[in-house]
Amino acid sequence: MRNQQPLSLHIPVPHARPGETPDFSYLTFPEAGATRRPDSLTPEAQMRDLPYSLIRVLAEDGRAVGPWDQHLSPDILHRALRAMLLTRLFDDRMFTAHHQGKTSFYMKSTGEEATAVAPSLALLPGDMCFPTYRMVGFLMARDYKLANLVNQIFANAGDPMRGRQLPLLYSAREYGFYTLAGNVGSRFGHAVGWAMASAYRHDDRIAMAFVGDGTTAEGSFHEAMVFASVYHAPAILCVTNNQWAISSYQGMAGGEETTFAARGIGYGLPGLRVDGNDVLAVYAATLWAAERARANHGATLIEFVTYRVAGHSSNDDPSRYRPSDEAGAWPLGDPIERLKAHLIAIGEWSEVLHEALATELREQVRAAAKAGEALGTHGQNPPPKHEMFDHVFKEPDWRNLEQRRESGADS
Repeated sequence: MRNQQPLSLHIPVPHARPGETPDFSYLTFPEAGATRRPDSLTPEAQMRDLPYSLIRVLAEDGRAVGPWDQHLSPDILHRALRAMLLTRLFDDRMFTAHHQGKTSFYMKSTGEEATAVAPSLALLPGDMCFPTYRMVGFLMARDYKLANLVNQIFANAGDPMRGRQLPLLYSAREYGFYTLAGNVGSRFGHAVGWAMASAYRHDDRIAMAFVGDGTTAEGSFHEAMVFASVYHAPAILCVTNNQWAISSYQGMAGGEETTFAARGIGYGLPGLRVDGNDVLAVYAATLWAAERARANHGATLIEFVTYRVAGHSSNDDPSRYRPSDEAGAWPLGDPIERLKAHLIAIGEWSEVLHEALATELREQVRAAAKAGEALGTHGQNPPPKHEMFDHVFKEPDWRNLEQRRESGADS
């Protein structure tokens, strides 16, 4: 007989299911300001402690502390707050519109606004962001027209994508926002290729890409990491660890074996683990990685630790797989409330000003939504049918022309 212990297969399970008490005790974070900030050009081998720490700037009392504090101007902080608040109010309005049958699909950014807004403010014009879902805040921070967003969501005649994209898959090249794709894993590969091309042309523009924690278990993630490492691509590669990949918690992708930031070590890439609900920390980490990329020191892998408050999409019911009050137990708080507290602490904001801003932005969102509804909601007044055949080929071939004829698009 073989005198050996029987093997057993480990199946990761969430720490709490519906009806149970939320449990984040397995997460331990250092105090704000405790994580060191090496020079951005430091060799990767000398920074292998960073993936196991957490870059934080905002303390519990609202003060900005530690070496990662960039001493941002009140103007930048106000812009960040405005963009995050606008994103949340817009999400709420459009989510309600979905329930009213005015759009086919929607995804909210609630709780993750800082990971979109801060990079938008930290990158330069000409840099390119390759986004994942829940990143409309990037466009909000760059004053993208609400009308364009609303019309695409309603798929009406004013849709800037002319009906070729799902409601949330925005594209705004002139705003540094690469076409969003449902195949999230493609973001890293496209960004690395774009960054390599920029370097090959001796350009000065860098790329920034985002995927979710679940995507790190896919081959496309690792293929992109190899190319980023080998060719020193001027790219910032970000993992938004919001704890849930649709209904699978982050442990299914290996998040409890080590940090996602630590995956950079195997490729010789610096890994930063960042408080994703701290807009100052997100800004500082983005700026650090951008400085490194612009100096031809290659890519950086950043893990933004945050929490997906809403469901994965309007088709998802999170109460079926996690406690209903789990969001309230998330230890890193709310990014909007934390920035508001910081601005109040430094004498640059107040509750009265905050409510006035919310009222102003709520009216902007209402007006944009009403204008979009007047033009047409889901299934009403879509873009002209014949446009679906335009720009398919540079020169239409017989199949393209025959399909157009059979559809009656020109009749």
